[in-house]
Amino acid sequence: MSLDKRKVNILKAIISSYIDNAEAVGSRTISKKYELGVSPATIRNEMSDLEEMGFLIQPHASSGRIPTDKAYRYYVDELWKKVQGSDNSNINELRNIIEEKADEMDSVFKNSVRILSQFTKYTSFIVSPQLKESAIKRIQLVPITDRKILLVLILQSNIVKQVVLNLSSPIPLDQMDTISSSLSEKLSGYKLEDIDTIKDSLIQQLSHLRESSGDLLFELLPFLVDQMSKLEDFNVYSDGLTNILNFPEYNDVVKAREFISFVEDKDSMAKLLRYTGENDLVISIGRENEYEQLRDCSLITATYKINGKLIGKVGVIGPTRMDYSKVIYTVKSMAEAMNEIISRNFDEENKE
Repeated sequence: MSLDKRKVNILKAIISSYIDNAEAVGSRTISKKYELGVSPATIRNEMSDLEEMGFLIQPHASSGRIPTDKAYRYYVDELWKKVQGSDNSNINELRNIIEEKADEMDSVFKNSVRILSQFTKYTSFIVSPQLKESAIKRIQLVPITDRKILLVLILQSNIVKQVVLNLSSPIPLDQMDTISSSLSEKLSGYKLEDIDTIKDSLIQQLSHLRESSGDLLFELLPFLVDQMSKLEDFNVYSDGLTNILNFPEYNDVVKAREFISFVEDKDSMAKLLRYTGENDLVISIGRENEYEQLRDCSLITATYKINGKLIGKVGVIGPTRMDYSKVIYTVKSMAEAMNEIISRNFDEENKE
């Protein structure tokens, strides 16, 4: 049994009604709310056929029907055909808002994930670029107190990473400047993933600093280099974590707590948002998600790039009863806006 035009129209009407109200949909509701040109009796028959085909389920014998994951997948696939060839109406607005605080990459991510959550009303995420493949631009040691310093690592993409280090005794400021300059000179252009392999030779090359900087700072060198090699390979930015509580599907406290615990786990989210295919935009619906905590959710993600090279992903998580049209357009627009902003402001190759 195939989906003819009438079945498609009825299915779309049911999905639209359920997205709006989160209530099982009956034939009389569809007949009154949508001008389909058929009687409630005909709609009931078509709904029975759609249920047999796996597009609808009836939660209770006396209730209406609700869409299944199969119904949402059909709906999204049809919607995606329209999205692919469309202009992104939101892109200019998103780009202007994000660029208000585009002085460094970290600001772009934080601003973008906040705006994405506000636009969609769902939980939003951005996975930052893989830092291990990023080249070092500059290193600076900054005193915080007499026995505490801040290691500031600036990458070629203008991503800034910071590590606080505790000292056994104070080190003069001029000595910190000396070793900062030497580290920057020796490591500039090296990728973070290469530091482990050059660690021993680097310390040998910097042995001349013992005389000018003293034993303490020189002995600190292996620790400094080790800290740089152990920097996290990625970061997950999120916003609107508790937005899920606004939806009746998550009135169950246990269910809501499991969802929040999962999305607060950075490693889980990084695995969830990892790039696993050729498509720049990926939509996972309900049980298509491999994690049990997200089986009642849909995840929409898009990649953002520099010079065509994937550097990260941006995404939204919400209930399967999601406003797919709005979210798909918004996530796609956000990724394209980020592509433009990052390439224009942080791509060193384009500036040379």
